[in-house]
Amino acid sequence: MRQENLKTRIFLDSGDPKETKEILDLLGFLDGQTTNPSLIAKNPELKEKLGSGEQLSSQDINNFYKDVVGEISEMIPQGSVSIEVYADANTPAEDMLVQAREMNTWINNAHIKLPITAAGLEAANVLTGEGMRVNMTLCFSQEQGAAVYAATLGAKKGDVFLSPFIGRLDDRGENGMSFIENAHNMFKKSDGHVELLAASVRTYEHFKQCLSLEVDLATVPGKVLKEWAENNFELPKSDYVYDAGSMENLPFEDTNLEKEWNGYNIQHDLTDSGLEKFASDWNGLITK
Repeated sequence: MRQENLKTRIFLDSGDPKETKEILDLLGFLDGQTTNPSLIAKNPELKEKLGSGEQLSSQDINNFYKDVVGEISEMIPQGSVSIEVYADANTPAEDMLVQAREMNTWINNAHIKLPITAAGLEAANVLTGEGMRVNMTLCFSQEQGAAVYAATLGAKKGDVFLSPFIGRLDDRGENGMSFIENAHNMFKKSDGHVELLAASVRTYEHFKQCLSLEVDLATVPGKVLKEWAENNFELPKSDYVYDAGSMENLPFEDTNLEKEWNGYNIQHDLTDSGLEKFASDWNGLITK
């Protein structure tokens, strides 16, 4: 069961309900789960359908996604389940709003994932104004985080997650955990309505550093949570030091949180490439 001194809420990063059950049995709890098009594409049942030659339309894939999050929601009804809209670099806010409102009816505990693009921020501004919960994804800069904060002002604590991606920064020699720390510090003096959801956790050391920083939430692949169980659900001691190796720390930027949301520079090449990957993985599932 959950330890009393565990401050970070733990999410599973997976598109497979069978893995949800496995990790729930192992940990005794889960605070939520995140899904995305790439994770749904890895779902064993869907891969089997495609492997057998079954022809699937865009609506078939959408219905499959709905069934998957429905199964997950039943297992963690008190937690949060993130469902991601389909979006590429050109998807307008209007399209995201249609998808988000539909997906929000699938389950009672949804956070709708939107990309940090101008259109995604516009959609988040509208949806949080309607009382919907969102998870702003593919975050790689403090300016992007500040834009999310400004676009969702007035939302309740717990209604807005911000998902900085650790591993994808690491991939290019930048210490992704230093960005988590910077974003964590940037929001310390804020109203608290945006909660950090550390994402793209690749390693056990990533996970331990998230716990050490007491990040609000961390979404973690099953293999890393299994490693945590093998280590008796250890919590980092006060003298724990994360080893970033030769990776370069990202400098903290004194970012103003009080500008208009469309006044920030939100462009980041990793957001662009991440959007492209999600769209490609989703489109690759459609066979008719």
